[in-house]
Formats: sequence, C-alpha cells, structure tokens
Amino acid sequence: MKPAPKDWPRITSALTYRDASAAIDWLSAAFGFTVRLRVDGDGGRVEHSELVYGDGVVMLSSEGLPDGAANNPREWKRNLRSPLSTAGVNTQTLMLYVDDADAHCAHARAHGARIIDEPSTHDYGAEYWADRSYGALDIEGHLWWVTQRLRSAPGQ
Repeated sequence: MKPAPKDWPRITSALTYRDASAAIDWLSAAFGFTVRLRVDGDGGRVEHSELVYGDGVVMLSSEGLPDGAANNPREWKRNLRSPLSTAGVNTQTLMLYVDDADAHCAHARAHGARIIDEPSTHDYGAEYWADRSYGALDIEGHLWWVTQRLRSAPGQ
C-alpha cells in the first residue's frame, strides 16, 4: 500500500452543517481543532474546509443546495444534511483521542457542548485496554466520543 498524501491520515471523515462557519468556530473553541483550509463560496457558504486535531483531519462543509438550484452542479451534494435537518438523526459518530478526557469535557461543556454521556472509565480487561471517555453533541447534533487512553493492551 502506498503512503497517504503528506499531512493526511489514511482515512478521514466529512461532516455537513447548516451553518458550517459557526461549526468551524465552535469546534475550534470547544474541542481544540485548528483550521488548515477553508474554501468559501457564494453567500458565505463553506464549500470545503479541513480542521486538524493532532494528526487527525475532519472535513466540513455547508449543506447541499435545495433541489433545482442552478449553481449546484453536483447531484450528490444536495443530499448532504446536518442532524438539525434530519430531526437529530446521525449516520456516523466520531471519536477523538485527547490527553485528559475530564478537562476536555469541562472545556467543551463550558462552550455549549451537550454532554450525553458523562466521563467514565471503560476497562476491557488486562489483555485489552482501558479508556476514559465521554459523549457529546456539537452545536448541530453531530455525536462525538472523546477518549483518553488509560492503559494499552500488552505489547502495544
């Protein structure tokens, strides 16, 4: 397998927001992401953005334009929706490794994250690993699991 392009993980995720600009600001303030790239389109729409956290990359964009919009040449893009536009339905969750899950949770909560699962420790046994994690919904309802590795599996 050839290496991934420089500064890109082997796999990344893309999220869609009604207000991608506000989401970029919020994810930066609440979760600690930094903006690597932002491409704005007509009317302030975010056509594409790349946010980084450590060696991870998440792409964000604004929701697709309505059916029949003359300036939406990509048919598939019309179906991209925020959980706000789907009554809170999520079809993916994201996991973010941090150094201190409790401190990260307190910081995210102070910035308006809705904590749906308070920080707790999950020990999978001596032959596996132990993590401390919490679950949070961002400003438009995307589900994030934020995790701190407490103990790795033997040999890792």
